[in-house]
Amino acid sequence: MPEMTTASDTRLPFMKMHGLGNDFVVVDARDQSWDISPAMAEGIAHRQMGIGFDQLTVITKGDEDAHLTFYNADGSTSGACGNATRCIARYLLDECGKPKLRLTTDRGLLLAEDVGNGLTSVNMGQPQLDWQDIPLAEDVDTLELPIEGTPTATGMGNPHCTFFVENAEVIPLAEFGARYEHHPLYPERTNVQVAHVVGPDHLRMRVWERGVGITLASGSSSCATAVAAVRRGLTGHKVQIDLDGGTLWVDWRDDGVWMTGPTMHVADGHFTREFLESLSK
Repeated sequence: MPEMTTASDTRLPFMKMHGLGNDFVVVDARDQSWDISPAMAEGIAHRQMGIGFDQLTVITKGDEDAHLTFYNADGSTSGACGNATRCIARYLLDECGKPKLRLTTDRGLLLAEDVGNGLTSVNMGQPQLDWQDIPLAEDVDTLELPIEGTPTATGMGNPHCTFFVENAEVIPLAEFGARYEHHPLYPERTNVQVAHVVGPDHLRMRVWERGVGITLASGSSSCATAVAAVRRGLTGHKVQIDLDGGTLWVDWRDDGVWMTGPTMHVADGHFTREFLESLSK
């Protein structure tokens, strides 16, 4: 059960944000203590009986500007969430007035900066390309997995499986994504992407997120797909990716994979104690 900031408080604040429709509940816990259980995260995620989210993110104090912890809609945790990181970076940049931030996650140190025109960039770090780091269950070629369709495996602090297809629009993603999320080659399950080449350095991509399902966008999936496209010789290192919710730009540089796009702070609200207590029963 979260600890209240004062004995008289009966509600706990949260923010609702999204990056291209990839939506988040964000709790700023820098000045209060939160003990998030899987049941609590799953309850808040419920679209009818909670708030609803693709990921829940908790901001805490850290060795750098802030530390971020991510939870999926099924209550499991994730080491990375690119769009949530961008949204929170935008919130913290506006708060502190700095042009750049240093954020920590279970993925490690992430750099974020304001690039103007309402866009925020986050360096998601170097991709993990070795089978053990992604991780996979056995030593296989991560460029072309021994799976029908020869997808590419990439780690971005969470595992990804990217299929390059003739037309991503016609893939039955609900069935397709659910099937490959639980493929035995991925011991921690995987995010699944289907993508096709639109033109030079331009991809169309759709996303199935592990522990969530179909989402309108995904930052880490966009980074993984761009890395996979570069490795397969389909694009250069700077890639435009069109998702169901809008467009992100990914640039795989010497210092990491930079992901740029818009963010939206939708609303501020409060959880009632009654609601939070119902999640602990």
